[in-house]
Amino acid sequence: MGWRCTGLRWPDDRPELGWRKDGVPGARRASRLVYGQEIGFRAVGERRCAGARGNVCPVDAVVPARGTGARCPECARLDRAHSVAADTIADDPRTYRVYLAWFGPGMVKVGITAEERGAARLREQGAVVFSWLGRGPLMAARRTEELLRAALGVPDRIPYARKRVVRAALPGVGERTGEVAEWYGRAAALEGGGWPESLERLPFEAVDHGAVFGFGGAVEVARAVTGLVDGGVVAGRLVAAAGPDLHLESGAGGVVVLDTRLVTGWELRAADAGAGVSVPVVDIGGGGVQGGLF
Repeated sequence: MGWRCTGLRWPDDRPELGWRKDGVPGARRASRLVYGQEIGFRAVGERRCAGARGNVCPVDAVVPARGTGARCPECARLDRAHSVAADTIADDPRTYRVYLAWFGPGMVKVGITAEERGAARLREQGAVVFSWLGRGPLMAARRTEELLRAALGVPDRIPYARKRVVRAALPGVGERTGEVAEWYGRAAALEGGGWPESLERLPFEAVDHGAVFGFGGAVEVARAVTGLVDGGVVAGRLVAAAGPDLHLESGAGGVVVLDTRLVTGWELRAADAGAGVSVPVVDIGGGGVQGGLF
């Protein structure tokens, strides 16, 4: 019985891949990742449902190779039913924080996260810079989030494909922090505009994840993995990571981005780190499929 990947996590300033062992309840482990290390793995068999809320799928369902959800319909419904993001929980007693997240020039969103999670949610989304806006009860945080989205004209979600493209031309720390400060100023200027009284305002303090993500310079990605296949290999040197994405330098093929949401549910075994990439990929620059091979 092999180990199946449970996805990429950011418990602190270093990413790690989670694993669970087939047929052994509670058997889990994590692999810490370090920039510069060589990574290589081969997918085996079929992709299986990742379950919901830490529980395994009761029927061990097979799920599509190219979906980022990695859950069967039943587990997806269960996971969604207990999701703060889906606005299905109104009586959560925890304290929540409202944040302003920046992913690239002009690419900003407002969101909320449980205070106990710290900045983990921001790292999971690949936010290059962020600042807290306020803290308070869930419903107050939710109302503030909706107010600011409407007033500032920012979206509730930004596709990962857009985030990846702008990483090749990120401005310096000072410029991006300055842009976040401008957005914070617009939000703070909405005095009397509907901010709930129970939400405590927090002062501006930009947190930059450039070094955490390994963005020492431009991160120009040539290709992106679109899904694994049985026997397919992904290998290379880890040069950066952001959100669910691993950026792998794969020889002459340049940098390939692997969205680890596509890896979740697969049994993975070690492969030669110099084996390159033999799974379906898409050319990010041209928008086509690599060499028409897949």
